[in-house]
Amino acid sequence: MSEQNFVPDRRPLASRERAASKAVAHWLATRGASPNAISLAGMIAGIAVGAALAATSLAPSPVWSRLGFTAAAVLIQLRLLANMFDGMVAIETGKASPAGAMYNEVPDRVSDAAMFLGAGYALGGQPPLGYIAALLAVFLAYLRAQGKVAGAHQEFCGPMAKPQRAFVTTMLAIYCAAAPAVWQVDLIVRGWGAAAWVLALIIVGELWTAGRRLRRIGERLRELQA
Repeated sequence: MSEQNFVPDRRPLASRERAASKAVAHWLATRGASPNAISLAGMIAGIAVGAALAATSLAPSPVWSRLGFTAAAVLIQLRLLANMFDGMVAIETGKASPAGAMYNEVPDRVSDAAMFLGAGYALGGQPPLGYIAALLAVFLAYLRAQGKVAGAHQEFCGPMAKPQRAFVTTMLAIYCAAAPAVWQVDLIVRGWGAAAWVLALIIVGELWTAGRRLRRIGERLRELQA
């Protein structure tokens, strides 16, 4: 399959249709930006998110913890921007290809794992919850890909798809950067802070999302067989 004939199956995003987004993608394309390099930059931002979150539990003072959470919130947005612009630039330059799709997917899985593992080790987090959230994020991507392999389509539904997971984690980072320290640890359950509760919420949402995706893919495959 040639690059010119490859049409990527993309997540529907309203932000992709905004004039400002298209202008930035055009600007990047005209300056020779590589879609794959943008994807890798997004992965680096994702890894940095995890490092910033994990560092909050090791910070020498509350001020440094707040700076870590603030950095994580900013880096999540940078990762999302990279996730959006890599595909837009690929289409703008006519370089969309199966290899590019791989560069889009693999860094996302690394970024998801880094973000949730970091949240598990963050101030107020619980490492086991971080590992479970990371595994489920990879599983959701697997379901989406398998739906397409089976002949249906890539199912992007939520309620805890990648954009929603990133939004909830961003809100966690902002909350922990701004809220008083006593509101961040030992919330109802000893050792559970805001990070642990948010990870638990994400896990529940991921399980719900997995069920919805399986059901929708199954319905689509039955329609194709009818």
